[in-house]
Amino acid sequence: MEKPMLKKILVFVVATVFLTTGSLAEAQQSGKVRQIGVLSPGTPPRPVIEGLRQGLRELGYVEGQNIRFEYRYAEWKVDRLPELAAELVRLKPDIIFTHSVSGAQAAKRATTTIPIVIGASGDLVQYGIVASLARPGGNVTGLSLLSMELDGKRLELLKETSRKLSRVAVLVNPANPAWQRYPQDLEPAGRALGLRLQLAEASGPTEFERAFSAILQGGVDGLLVVSEPLFQSYQTRIAELAAKHHLPSISEVPGFAEAGGLIQYGLSITDMGRRAATYVDKILKGAKAADLPVERPTKFEFYINLKTAKQIGLTIPPNVLARADKVIK
Repeated sequence: MEKPMLKKILVFVVATVFLTTGSLAEAQQSGKVRQIGVLSPGTPPRPVIEGLRQGLRELGYVEGQNIRFEYRYAEWKVDRLPELAAELVRLKPDIIFTHSVSGAQAAKRATTTIPIVIGASGDLVQYGIVASLARPGGNVTGLSLLSMELDGKRLELLKETSRKLSRVAVLVNPANPAWQRYPQDLEPAGRALGLRLQLAEASGPTEFERAFSAILQGGVDGLLVVSEPLFQSYQTRIAELAAKHHLPSISEVPGFAEAGGLIQYGLSITDMGRRAATYVDKILKGAKAADLPVERPTKFEFYINLKTAKQIGLTIPPNVLARADKVIK
């Protein structure tokens, strides 16, 4: 056999082996079940986690076939988050998904190698979780809330709705490090509106009654409920207590208006979870968390509950009603 012909045959054989091996490897990879570790400070179900699952389904992932989840819930015991994060790291998942500042901090401290996707959290730069929004660096990326910036807007809406408002209670969870900066961050917005602010603390469901007792003793005539997983789980109870004491209330917490709160203004946490699914998908396909910019959502929902307004004896100004995305009657 002539050498040129032999050379062509060898090239063909090598190319065939390469293509076959590549196809087999690709087939094996496509058949792999990817594991997502989920770390939550709260209890199930969590809208941000349900949003993640919805988003992944929309991207073609099928639980039990090509993706599976390993869940760890701290059940509002924030001091358990480091232990639970370490458990997930030992399982060597492809990605860890979490939400809230405390969840993000625990996950980041537990691993510097496993990619971490944040579904919804306070300022990731401020708390040293990422280097910058544009280039997060390290192994963490995801979505960062505008909660504190938007709380000034919520105070403005509350003042527009209840024009005699003069003193507003701000309900926070002292176990969440995101709210330690509330006084200095929110008081300037309150002063600009002629409002005095009073912090009220609750770190568990048994503390709501005590928090409202302190609120009433302070002569408060309005309530701002900050974005917090604990308050999301017990929003109906919080809304009931506010209505019982005739306090106009506002929150970013998803479902707050439907639960009986007066006003809900903020982001859709479920949609943020769905958006986080695109980060998970990109990382599973080879992208690095360090190179995926952190997003800050800009779409907001504004709901008003007229039944609650009637219950507390408040007439909503027409110009405020006209701006609402949804009016609950």
